[in-house]
Amino acid sequence: MRHALPRLFIILALGPLAGCGLGGQWDGRMDTLFAAGAPDAAVLDRSPESLYAAGIEALRAERFAAAQELFEALEREHPFSTWTTNARIMAAYADYRRGRYTETIGALDRFIQLHPAHRDIAYAHYLRALSFYEQINDSARDQRATEQALAAMQDVVNRFPDTAYARDARLKIDLARDHLAGREMVVGRFYQRQRLLNAAIGRYRRVIELYQTTEHVPEALHRLTEIYLSLGLREEAARTASVLGHNFPGSPWYQDSYALLTPGAPPAEQPSQGMLGRAWSWIF
Repeated sequence: MRHALPRLFIILALGPLAGCGLGGQWDGRMDTLFAAGAPDAAVLDRSPESLYAAGIEALRAERFAAAQELFEALEREHPFSTWTTNARIMAAYADYRRGRYTETIGALDRFIQLHPAHRDIAYAHYLRALSFYEQINDSARDQRATEQALAAMQDVVNRFPDTAYARDARLKIDLARDHLAGREMVVGRFYQRQRLLNAAIGRYRRVIELYQTTEHVPEALHRLTEIYLSLGLREEAARTASVLGHNFPGSPWYQDSYALLTPGAPPAEQPSQGMLGRAWSWIF
């Protein structure tokens, strides 16, 4: 989706050319320009149509800096042209492909504010969300960008639920949530190593409560089992391990937890649903 959707958008963005007196066809001058490859703005006439077409061709050739210059020239020289509105969002895409995410977000914020009913407003929101998503750091670092990406992707889902953008956003929301859960686990392990056990418990419980669908939940339950055993709270440890065993019976984290509770014993039978319900309620 990172490149396929933007490429599709570039193709769709050529649509206005068919509606500006060209009868749905490229004229000979435009065909010549495109056949020659990415045109040089210096030898083009400076009409809005020509600047826009040159910018699109530069995008196709992945000459993103040149494309941005052409779209900015169009906005500067023809601020009231119908081509200028499209050029703004295409310039933002060029910035995105250059890795200039802060500039992309700023440009899209302005576009969304100025053109809330534009036919490509869904794409503008999606590209803005992608610009946050691309800035997600590893789990050991500050996660502000992850939180921003999560909020922006959710906004795409809420506003445009039946679009391809929303479908991709939902996938990225799951990845972002997993990333945030990973950050909680990093901090929780640190606190546990430092014997700051109450703080560690708080982090692991956040993973269980807020990120139940992520891959980090089994480890969080195991770490809670470890801590409760280290505090002499054997019954609490057993209840937590029961939840782990019922929900993730094949997980190595369950095997580790059970080994801590019953050294040398074979794996126990999985707890009943009634026991699970009581144990889960107890954890929360």
